[in-house]
Amino acid sequence: MSRSEQIDASKLKGVPTSYSSVGWSLLIIGVVLMLVAFAINVKHASFSLIMTLTYVATIGTGALFWVGTEYVSSAVWSTVLRRPFEFMAGVIPFLFILVFPLLFNLHSIFAWTHKSLFATDPTMLVRAPYLNIPFFIIRTILVIGVWCLFYFLIVRNSKLQDTTRDQRLTKRNVNLSAGFMPVFAITLTLFTVDWLMSLAPDWTSTVFAVYVFAGAALGAMAFGTLLIVKLNEKDRFPVKLTPDHYYNLGAFLFAFINFWAYIAFSQFMLQWYGNLKEETSWYIPRMHGSWAVVSIVLALAEFLIPFFMLVSRAAKLNPRRLVFVSVWLLVAHAIDIYWLTMPEYSSSRAVFGLGEIAFLFLSAGIVLAVFAWKAKKNNMVPIGDPKLERGLEFHL
Repeated sequence: MSRSEQIDASKLKGVPTSYSSVGWSLLIIGVVLMLVAFAINVKHASFSLIMTLTYVATIGTGALFWVGTEYVSSAVWSTVLRRPFEFMAGVIPFLFILVFPLLFNLHSIFAWTHKSLFATDPTMLVRAPYLNIPFFIIRTILVIGVWCLFYFLIVRNSKLQDTTRDQRLTKRNVNLSAGFMPVFAITLTLFTVDWLMSLAPDWTSTVFAVYVFAGAALGAMAFGTLLIVKLNEKDRFPVKLTPDHYYNLGAFLFAFINFWAYIAFSQFMLQWYGNLKEETSWYIPRMHGSWAVVSIVLALAEFLIPFFMLVSRAAKLNPRRLVFVSVWLLVAHAIDIYWLTMPEYSSSRAVFGLGEIAFLFLSAGIVLAVFAWKAKKNNMVPIGDPKLERGLEFHL
């Protein structure tokens, strides 16, 4: 009997009910807290909603990036693991809901929406054709729309293959994924510049989008690893994964922990060494007071500690270690987005209130609820993919 014939059909769809109940509970609590936060302080809550938008966007697009990477690289080992990442990418259409209230509140968020800034800062006149409200809204809608388009096309072909077994659908997704990669690079850059970098409109960095991408890829891999390992260890995955599958998940986590640290240090070192006012102005608040503490915590949480937790081969094979590190990295990703966003709201001290709590609940709730919803309707493994058999038998 082949490995593909050993797939447990009773586990192809659905996850433990706790996934859905916890996800919806977090989501509802997050929505209520965010509404209360808006009633108390609109500007503070708007920054919290930007953090939520960024967190969900990076997890969703990061997951779609990993799906596309499997197709363009013709990877075999990850075929059996691809569908959970497709489910995670299902949060992308919901970005329209998150961004909608922000589009009506741009004036209280972004300094470049104030004409007085252009009168006092002549350098801003050069950026006026780009930094204006109509073009900003158009870019946001187009960026999310493009992400939705690629998500629907790639995932539709993947699910259709479950019933048709048509190998041509794999070829179509390879071509779609090859087109998605450069488009993703451009659109993620636009999203990053618009919603994060333009919070400080006088600051620029040529590697900032790469930094956000590193966090997105790492965060999505952490969420995927957490869900896959938990389901497999609870005997709720349709097939029994091998230790080599675990090792590769741990290896990718370890690789992107280092990649994130490399890009973070490169950006900081180059701007510190250049010592230009328009560049160092972004880092100065983050190097003093309570923001300096957050900076140190971030470096420890997203690089130094998880680096040593995953550095050995044995650690990458240990399911408990993988689950713990994945949760750790998801929290670190939230700290990272907080560090990127909130100093532009309060540069003198780090703030943590109802809006930040809402951000944590809402972000986790959206991703987990959407994952459970997608898993209930679709097969957990791509049973029609021609690479599935080799993926099940994968060994290093």
